[in-house]
Amino acid sequence: MKKIVAINASPRTTWNTATLVREAAKGAESKGADVVTFDLYKLEKYTGCISCFGCKLPEHKGVCVCKDGLSPVLDEIRSADGLIIETPNYLGDVSAGFRALYERLIFQSLTYQAEQMCCREHKIPVLMIMTSNAAEEFYPQIGYDKMLANYQQMLSNMVGPTKILISGDTLQVKNYDKYQWTMFDPKAKQERHDTIFPQEMQKAFALGTEIAGE
Repeated sequence: MKKIVAINASPRTTWNTATLVREAAKGAESKGADVVTFDLYKLEKYTGCISCFGCKLPEHKGVCVCKDGLSPVLDEIRSADGLIIETPNYLGDVSAGFRALYERLIFQSLTYQAEQMCCREHKIPVLMIMTSNAAEEFYPQIGYDKMLANYQQMLSNMVGPTKILISGDTLQVKNYDKYQWTMFDPKAKQERHDTIFPQEMQKAFALGTEIAGE
C-alpha cells in the first residue's frame, strides 16, 4: 500500500485550502493509498531552517536534525510515496507555515556537491495547490506565475515531479457585509464558489488519484 502525505499549510482548517487538500487526499485514498494528514498550524512550535548545517554532516545526510513540530512531518515525507501540499497565497507568496516546511524539506537534501546536488534517493510525485483572492488569469500580470514556477522547479528537482493546481478568485468569508471591502463583488464571489469551486474540488480529487497511481 502506498503512503501519501497530505498537508494543509493554511491556518484555516475548514475553508478553501483545507477543502481542496482533503479532496486530493480522498482521491489518493480511492486508489487504495494510506493518507497521513497534517494541519501545519495545529502543530507544536516550529521554525524554518536555522542554518545549523547538521543535515550536511555524513552521519545525518539528508535528514533535518532540528527537533520541533515539523520533525514528524519531515519524517513522514521521507518515507512517503507521494506528497500533497496546499497553501493560500499570502501577499504574493506562500504562507509562513508552508515556507518553513519548504525550507527544511528542500535544504536537507541539498548537498553542495557539483556532481550530485540532491541526495534524496527516492523521488516522489508532488501536488502543490494554491488558493488566492486573485483570479488565475491575473497571475501573469502580477508575477504569481513566476513565483509558482520557482516553487515547482525546486520541488521537482529536490523532492519529485511536481504538478500545480490553482484555485483563484476564492470566497474569503461567509458574510462580506461585515467588512468594507469595495474591491470585491460578494455576489460574484459566491456564484463562483457555488459553480467553479466544485469543479476545482473534482480536479483536486483527480490529481490525488494520479499521485497515488504514479
